Amino acid sequence: MTLGQARAAGLTVHEVHRLCRAGRWRAVARGGYLIDADLHDGVPRRARIRAAVASFGPAAVAVLGTAAELHRIAGSRVGDEIHLSVPGPAARPARLAHPEVIVHQLVLPPRQLVRVHGIAATGALRTVADVILREGRYAAVAVLDSALNRGLVADDDLSSVARLVRGRRGAVAARRHLAEADGRAQSPLETRVRLRCVDGHVPPDALQVEVRDGDGYLLGIGDLGWRTHRLIAEADGRGPHGTPEAAFADRRRQNRLVNAGWTVLRFTWSDTLHPDYIPHTVHKALTSPC
Repeated sequence: MTLGQARAAGLTVHEVHRLCRAGRWRAVARGGYLIDADLHDGVPRRARIRAAVASFGPAAVAVLGTAAELHRIAGSRVGDEIHLSVPGPAARPARLAHPEVIVHQLVLPPRQLVRVHGIAATGALRTVADVILREGRYAAVAVLDSALNRGLVADDDLSSVARLVRGRRGAVAARRHLAEADGRAQSPLETRVRLRCVDGHVPPDALQVEVRDGDGYLLGIGDLGWRTHRLIAEADGRGPHGTPEAAFADRRRQNRLVNAGWTVLRFTWSDTLHPDYIPHTVHKALTSPC
C-alpha cells in the first residue's frame, strides 16, 4: 500500500507511522508499505518490486531482468537490483531513496505493457527483446529458451522480437541469439550444456529424448541425445535434482536407460564453466567402442 492509498482509506500520516513502529506495517520503499504480513523472513521480493514501482508514480514500469523475473522467464542475471523505466527526469531526485532501484528511460508504447501480479511491466515479447540486447550469448539464449518453453513466446513470435531489436545497440548479436533458441530446453542449465556441445562440434541431434522398450514402455526422457550412438546427456540442476527423492528417481531412471543399452552422461552448472570439458566428454563417449 502506498501512503496515498492509506490516506485515501482514512489513515493519517501519524497513524501510518504508528503502525510501522508497532511492527504491523513495514516501509519497503519511499511512501510504500507492506501491511499485515509475516516479516520474520524479510520482505518478499515481489513486494519490493511492487513497492518500488508504486513509489515512482503511475508511469513507472518494471523492465529488463525485473520484468523477466515477474514473467518467470529464467536465464538472465539475478541480483537485488530492481529495474524500472520512468519517463522524464522527475524520478531522479527519488533515486537516492532507492539505492537498489536502477532507473531507465525506455520508449514503451502502451501496447507493449501488461500487468503481472498487478504490477506494471513490459510484456513478454518486449522483455525478451530488451534482455537479449544486454546479455551475453549463453544468458540470452537461455532467456529465449525459457520464454519459448513456458509458452510466453511462440516460435512465430521470434520475428517480432527481431523487429523489436532492430536498430538498437546489440541487435546484430541478438539476431544470432534468436537463431539458436530452442524451446525444448527446460532450464538454463540445459541451454548451457547444449551450447557447449555446439561450440565443441558435438551438437545433440535431439532434446527431450524419449527412450522406450520393445513394448513401448517409457523408460525415461533424456535432456540431450545422440540417438545413433544411444547416448544421453543429463543437466543436473540444483533445484529439480537437489532433493534425495529426485536423486533416487534419477538413479532408477539411469539404471533403466543403461540396461536398455544407452550411455548416460551427467553435467552440472560448474561443468559448463569450462569450455572444453563437456564437448570432450561427449566426444569421448561418441567415439568409444561399444
